[in-house]
Amino acid sequence: MLILRCLLVLICIATPAVAASVEGAARVIDGDTLDVAGTRVRLFGIDAPEARQTCREAGTDWACGTWASRMLAEAVEGRSVRCEGEGLDRYGRLLASCSAGGQDLGRRMVQTGAALAYRRYSTRYATDEARAAAAGRGIWSGEMARPEDVRHPAGSTPPGACAIKGNVSSRGRIYHLPGQDAYGRTVISGAEERWFCSPAEAEAQGFRPALR
Repeated sequence: MLILRCLLVLICIATPAVAASVEGAARVIDGDTLDVAGTRVRLFGIDAPEARQTCREAGTDWACGTWASRMLAEAVEGRSVRCEGEGLDRYGRLLASCSAGGQDLGRRMVQTGAALAYRRYSTRYATDEARAAAAGRGIWSGEMARPEDVRHPAGSTPPGACAIKGNVSSRGRIYHLPGQDAYGRTVISGAEERWFCSPAEAEAQGFRPALR
């Protein structure tokens, strides 16, 4: 019985419960990631430029990734951050909607042009993104590669199970499923080209299926 009790204690220590919410001081990791009260948190519904990513404005490169991190740092500085968890991502980070000083941090980042609405997972901030883009704020002031395209460059392995290729050409916006005729020859390279997780997701972004 003593051994059994010890094993149960070890199991409890090794598998702590996932927090549904966290609150406290925050440290910024990058434009969409925080440490809140010792918990690594990925802001749900947004995708900010990678930490070392550059954008281009009027023919000049600028450190949009560093700037996005700074914008998030300004939003949380001196404030308690509260995050409501929505699950864990594949890296073990808490996916959460967070607020500081009464402001939704994800919405603030998108509204200021410091992040994109991450439509692959949510359209919550799509309207905010459209307004920021129309006003030319932040990353919308010039040329920008989507952060997920920086993480998964042209011709690289598809991100996780999202293996559908969305291609833009003179024939329009077409998506190719694994096993179709042109799948192997299709390379993701343009700013509007990307990987999709399902046909429905591709069609929602204006892509049509390849005929064969």
